[in-house]
Amino acid sequence: MAAHSADLELARLCAEGDERAWERFVREYRPLLYRAADALDRTQGAREIADSLYADLYGIANDAGERPSLFRYYQGRSSLATWLRAVLAQRYVDRVRVERRVEPLSDKEPPARGGDPDPDRARFVVLIRQALGRAVARLTPRDRLRLGCYYVQELTLADTGRALDESEATSSRRLARSRAAIRRDVERHLRDEAGLSDEEIAACFASVVDDPGPLDLKQVIYE
Repeated sequence: MAAHSADLELARLCAEGDERAWERFVREYRPLLYRAADALDRTQGAREIADSLYADLYGIANDAGERPSLFRYYQGRSSLATWLRAVLAQRYVDRVRVERRVEPLSDKEPPARGGDPDPDRARFVVLIRQALGRAVARLTPRDRLRLGCYYVQELTLADTGRALDESEATSSRRLARSRAAIRRDVERHLRDEAGLSDEEIAACFASVVDDPGPLDLKQVIYE
């Protein structure tokens, strides 16, 4: 924790409303939050969440006139930058889940797909599944367990953290690290072993994301 004492002090001053501390925080951490938001959503849709964090970090006055700040949850177990990324990622996930739950069902039949089915799709599914299996197998057992808890068992980040005896923020950060490692390994497999070009790799990902078909994450993680 001593390694993050400067971050703790900055968080404490910001929570107390110190103007100079806030100027430093915005100057140094707004670009970081925007980069993290753009990594979550390349259409910049997550920037709104990044901006909304500032209100909670500063603190919104309640009926008693108190201004509880989100900074009070920062304990210095990781860097302030890492903690902020984890908070942003969790809020982004929460928003996506809410939007999916409240999305109205259409009374209209879905439009028929024009043209013939993608002739490469079956091959793409096989390649992605093989690459995913190899990438997941390279993870540590603990990382695979975390992925299984969150994506297969559909536990919340908080419950996943409790299952692995780690904080919610740590679970979020390590899941993000595992996702990045898997993505790199899958791309490497598709390029070096399957011989796909960058354009074919992009088409491969797009095809499977649009319609995952027979991909079974449980089999990939637990095989």
